[in-house]
Amino acid sequence: MEYTILGIILMIIMLLYFKVADRFNIIDKPNQRSSHTEITLRGGGIIFWFSALLYFAQHIENNYFFFTGITLVSLVSFWDDIQSLSNKIRISIHFISITLIFYDLDLFTLFPVWGVLSAYVLAIGLINAYNFMDGINGITGLYTLVVMGSLLYVNTKIQLFTDKNFIIYAMIASLIFLFFNYRKKAKCFAGDVGSIAIAFWVIYLVLKLILITNSLIWLLFLAVYGVDAISTIIHRLCLRQNIFEAHRLHLYQVLSNEYKIQHRLVSLFYALVQLGVSFFVVSFYQKIEDLTLFLIIIIPLLIIYSSKFYLLNQNNLKIKA
Repeated sequence: MEYTILGIILMIIMLLYFKVADRFNIIDKPNQRSSHTEITLRGGGIIFWFSALLYFAQHIENNYFFFTGITLVSLVSFWDDIQSLSNKIRISIHFISITLIFYDLDLFTLFPVWGVLSAYVLAIGLINAYNFMDGINGITGLYTLVVMGSLLYVNTKIQLFTDKNFIIYAMIASLIFLFFNYRKKAKCFAGDVGSIAIAFWVIYLVLKLILITNSLIWLLFLAVYGVDAISTIIHRLCLRQNIFEAHRLHLYQVLSNEYKIQHRLVSLFYALVQLGVSFFVVSFYQKIEDLTLFLIIIIPLLIIYSSKFYLLNQNNLKIKA
């Protein structure tokens, strides 16, 4: 019953947001990076912050640092959706928000300085990677469902590390968002406010699980996004491109733009591959050494990602012909 009521409340909030976005012209116009061609309402991912708010309202005795952090990144991201902000402002807010959850998780007492610095780079990098990957209908919502579902399974069957509702609230928000986004013509896009807010939520949970189990293997719950994002950055650096400028070189962009594969199919492909990775991680956790498990998963993903270069080459040959 609780989850049904939550879903209804979030649905109402989303419909009200559409009226606000339409009134104040909060829209996403196609640009060089875009895989869509029509103007669409932006910022529908604000539903993730509202879901966090509803959870916090029922558990006000704790989660102060997490909620303050997700509120900060959501505010600056929503502002950026409406009026572009400098990278310095956004990264500064991300740094402050990450500091809050690091304090909540006692990272400053558990790790030496180099360990904390590495954690900052990892956390901020993952937040931005999640944002980079939000470019076609359904990809953020479906991928988030897989990641959160994997964390829920671990929390239930392997290692209790958080309140299950803390994960389920994020999953319900994803379902409501997908209802409006996972369509041939999306009613709304997540915007930075959505992709960054849910990335912050995911990273907090993954870090918490890593600390409790003393294993980095759970980073593989973000392996598909991670390999695509990092490999694309390296590719662009090799091409001497500005990595902060718009582009269409992610594998999902090549599949959607160059090969005209329907957005929803590409999003489903990413979600299913990550589901397979997560299943493999859960199945072989503590049965295979972490490093070996990393290699078994990352190498095939790199091979899949590398197919992008063949696809690009074939498409260029087709255009020349």
